[in-house]
Amino acid sequence: MTDTTSNRCGYVAIVGRPNVGKSTLLNHILGQKLAITSRKPQTTRHNMLGIKTEGAVQAIYVDTPGMHKANEKALNRYMNKTASAALKDVDVVIFVVDRTRWTDEDQMVLERVQYVQGPVIVALNKTDRIEDKAELMPHLTWLQEQLPNAQIMPISAQHGHNLEALERVIAEHLPENEHFFPEDQITDRSSRFLAAELVREKIMRQLGAELPYQITVEIEEFKQQGKTLHIHALILVERDGQKKIIIGDKGERIKRIGTEARRDMELLFDSKVMLNLWVKVKGGWSDDERALRSLGYNDQV
Repeated sequence: MTDTTSNRCGYVAIVGRPNVGKSTLLNHILGQKLAITSRKPQTTRHNMLGIKTEGAVQAIYVDTPGMHKANEKALNRYMNKTASAALKDVDVVIFVVDRTRWTDEDQMVLERVQYVQGPVIVALNKTDRIEDKAELMPHLTWLQEQLPNAQIMPISAQHGHNLEALERVIAEHLPENEHFFPEDQITDRSSRFLAAELVREKIMRQLGAELPYQITVEIEEFKQQGKTLHIHALILVERDGQKKIIIGDKGERIKRIGTEARRDMELLFDSKVMLNLWVKVKGGWSDDERALRSLGYNDQV
């Protein structure tokens, strides 16, 4: 019989400014794609749990939106509020920073992390890209002065460098607890949510700088028929011009978005997928609190 007293379980918030590799880090730790990633900042909009159970240890990671200074729209305010809230009720905080690059937004996150009572780990990401490692030393010293009780660990989220050591440190900080989730569960999110996020990722990757942030995806149908999963996704934009950009010349772009999203869905859901995409204009949704709530942007998402 297992000695249950040695079970450890707790919540781990992954925080940082946009585009430092938080979602890539979560995916690599979990060993599968769960959080969407793109080079475009603010790709992550919601807190999402990624659950990893290994033996007696269950670490529940909270992937948060990047904290950023733009606060002009309801969507931006929602994202900052969501990320800040994650710092309150967790057992460990991982503050992800990008090598020696330091911005006003990093400073903003630092100022919030300084008030965290529990263990903080500073994950210095992309250190494999630094040619002259001597450059790191002054930055490491400075970071340690800002967060005297934090443990600083150089990692590469993309290539998995030093992640096992990071997970060992996290496990040491987790409280003794019964596991909160079944050991085969990897997220608290529904399959519908994950499907919508995969479509959104492909749009952001395809369009990059061409498309503003006023875009979201709603799943209108999600049902298994025999061996095939039928998914109907509605892509909401704010203006006609954005709709044309997503559809592309003779529908080529939306076809490519659909093909790439379907490929990832088949891997994630382990099923053949029939995916249908539509684009609809819904003006002003990203700055309308009520519209945001109806699209799943609320504190309970």
